[in-house]
Amino acid sequence: MSESRPGPLWVGTSWKMNKTLAEAAAFVDELVENPVPAGIQPFVLPAHTALASVRDRLPAGSSLLLGAQNAHWGPEGAGTGEISMRMAADAGATLIEMGHSERRASFGETDETVALKAAAALEHGLLPLICVGESADVRTAGDAVAFVTGQVRAALSRVPATAVDRVLIAYEPIWAIGEHGRPATQDQIAPVMAAIAEVVAEVCDGQPALALLYGGGVHPDNAADLLTDPHTDGLFVGRAGWSATGFVELLQLCAPFAPPTSATDPYRLETP
Repeated sequence: MSESRPGPLWVGTSWKMNKTLAEAAAFVDELVENPVPAGIQPFVLPAHTALASVRDRLPAGSSLLLGAQNAHWGPEGAGTGEISMRMAADAGATLIEMGHSERRASFGETDETVALKAAAALEHGLLPLICVGESADVRTAGDAVAFVTGQVRAALSRVPATAVDRVLIAYEPIWAIGEHGRPATQDQIAPVMAAIAEVVAEVCDGQPALALLYGGGVHPDNAADLLTDPHTDGLFVGRAGWSATGFVELLQLCAPFAPPTSATDPYRLETP
């Protein structure tokens, strides 16, 4: 954990385009049978179709936060195929993911729209989960830090400094993501994570983000190594967390790195 941001260790997963309602229910039922280790804030991002049903299946007082994998920045109305921030919140979302490399590559998401989404999420009392990361070509050219910090600056361009403590940033190098990605090591992510923390403080009057997460090729064999990075406040997991068994295993593996605090209480949203 970063010494400048005492708080829970965030561990979450996005289901991407996976799970029927029945499969989502089975995940929740298995997950809730296992207590969340102290000091860990778990979160899951179901598909839009399963968000409300997952919320309704969780027991009262569950510390599991839910998020939407995307939401539009604009007011409700015309926007075929989109959902608004208010609709995402109504379905159970606390977090809104934005800027994922798949959204950027396949659906035209840009630095500007990420900034618009971050501002809109905050206006609706939601937590932006901003994804940033470089391609293999950018990494090979030695430009990873400059590229990623440029994405961070753009994403925070519409975020008031006083609100950055409600923003999560996930560094997900594109070359490490997916079934055929190359899992990163702590030595590879450390300079980028440190640069992200520095840029956030620079553009937000010294204020830190709520948490800086690492994602991309995270699995049980490298989770502990990744969490030795002093600027990494948690992990954003892909396919290793798609089964409840795998997600619980990761929560247990991360437990030794969690702070000895009472931070496992559910994150409380403030009414905008």
